[in-house]
This record gives sequence, structure tokens and C-alpha cells, in this order.
Amino acid sequence: MQGEAPLAVLGAGSWGTAVAVLLAGNGRPCLLWCRDPTHAADMAASRRNARYLGDIELPAGLTPTADLDHVLARARDLVLAIPSAGFPEFVEGLRGRLPDEARLAWLTKGLAHENADTLDRVVARVLGDDRPRAVISGPSFAAEVARGQPTAVTVASPDPAYAEMVAGWLRNAVFRVYTSDDMLGVELGGALKNVLAIAVGISDGLGYGANARAALITRGLAELMRLFEAAGARPETLMGLSGLGDLVLTCTDDQSRNRRLGLALGRGETLAAARRAIGQVVEGATTAEAVMRVAQRYGVELPICEQVYRVIHEGVPAPAAVQALLARDPRPELGASFAG
Repeated sequence: MQGEAPLAVLGAGSWGTAVAVLLAGNGRPCLLWCRDPTHAADMAASRRNARYLGDIELPAGLTPTADLDHVLARARDLVLAIPSAGFPEFVEGLRGRLPDEARLAWLTKGLAHENADTLDRVVARVLGDDRPRAVISGPSFAAEVARGQPTAVTVASPDPAYAEMVAGWLRNAVFRVYTSDDMLGVELGGALKNVLAIAVGISDGLGYGANARAALITRGLAELMRLFEAAGARPETLMGLSGLGDLVLTCTDDQSRNRRLGLALGRGETLAAARRAIGQVVEGATTAEAVMRVAQRYGVELPICEQVYRVIHEGVPAPAAVQALLARDPRPELGASFAG
């Protein structure tokens, strides 16, 4: 619509680009910011993001740019697609630069590494608890969204009106959006599912088969349930798109970078080699340490996540980590907190 203030997506990786394509395709003018001026110029000239989604043409309403000041001056509504490792620093850099009416949503699935906070807590602490904010999460591979394949996600916000506003930008005939006010549950689900997907990838890389895969996904869901209960997140969120839905997607499809990292580690590749081959941020690897700090904070056992942490951060061989899980004492499957 002519004269309408643009939306802005900050971060031009595959997911940020896909959402910018979705927004512009829905008729909303959209600025897509990236740090690298050469990358922005290449996207503007070729009308493609050759680094991440080279087969997707950028809609006419999408404008790539590397000028963050220009973006902040023009857009009231920002959608952050910044990896979790850099998210707190990026948000800190926005302090004092945003107008009072600016609103933020984010696509990032992870935790702050310095203190293992949810990203909602980071935004509220740095930019103010009264600023409208939301997280967009759910089972959504970037390439499928950019190609217009059917997808469903959740938008969570403490402000129901803002959640519905963000959902309205995203919705179309094939992109279905639900809303929630359980930001804690949505963010915990998004963070842990990436770590659990590495575990499933390791198992598959070791050739352990479909039975082991199903067991790991189910017991991973139990770990999520225990953490949700201890942290005060809602169980119905766990069973929704940002919990079970995203867990199943990320654990079972090779489009998942987290699963691919696990597959490589299970096949005996080094962590450095696997990361180089993937060529993009693998959130589960960078989040595993923060997840263990959250588990300690709430006093819950997350044995699968713990073994992923040991493989990634302590260099434990993948077969040894699996054996450590198999050697755990037997216990009832069900009971208080879906006991570990």
C-alpha cells in the first residue's frame, strides 16, 4: 500500500529472508537489513539472496539494505532474525536508538549465552518491559516458507493485541498463524528442540535406526515437560506448534541444520568440519551450554541435552554419549514430571 510504513526484518540469513519474502508477498513493504553492504547490494541487483535462498526471487516490495540507521528511522515494527549468540549484543545496540513507539518481534530460537535468559527477558531488560514484543516460532523451514508451501506457526506475546497484529502480517492462504501469551513456553520449546535434534542426528548417524529415533524424540519431549513444569510454562504450549510440532520437524528432516550436525558427529566427523560443511549457524550447538544452565537453575534433569552438551563442549565421543544414556538406571516411564 503506497505510503504505508515498511516492516523491517533485521538479519538476512535464510530464515530472515524467507520471512521478509512472506511479508512482502503479503503486500507489506519490507526492508531486509544485513550487516554486509556488498551482500545487500548483490541482493538488490540480482533480486535473490544467493548465499542462502538462491532459487527464490525477492518480491518487488522487499528492499535489501545495510543502512541500519535508515531502517530504524523508517520502520516502527522490527522483526529480528539475529542468531542467539549475537542477540543480546544486538539488542543492547538498539538501546537509545529506537523511538518510543517502536515494537519488536523476533524469529530467533535460543537462549542468551551470558546468563541463559530467554530472549524475551533480554529484550524486556534492555529496551523496557512495557515495549510491545513477540516471538514467532514453530515448525518452519525457511526454504518451504519462501516457496509458499503450507506452514503453521505461533506468535507469542504478553500483549494479545500485538500478537494478533504480528499474526496478521504473516497470515495468508498457506501460512497459518496461531497466537499465545505463553512466551516462556514458546521460547523454551524453541531452544531445547534444537539441542534434542542434534541428539537424534547423532543416533541416526551412528546407524541406530528408527526405534532409537522414536525413543529419543519421546524422551526428549519428557525433558521438555519437566523443564516446562519447573519453569512455570504451560503444558498445552508444549503440545503445540512451538513445542511438539517443532521438535518433530527438527529431529526428522535433513533440512534441519541441528539434525545435520548430529548426523555428521555420529558418522565420526569433527565438530569443526561439520560446522564448516553446514556453513550457517547451528543454534543447538551454541545453545547447549545455556540449556544446561537453565536445567541447573530449575533443578531438573535433562539427560539427553546433557550428553549433547558433553559431545559439543567437552569433546566426548558420540558413541560414549549414547552409551551413557543407555546405562542410566531403569525407572517408571510415567509419574511425577514424566520422570527422567
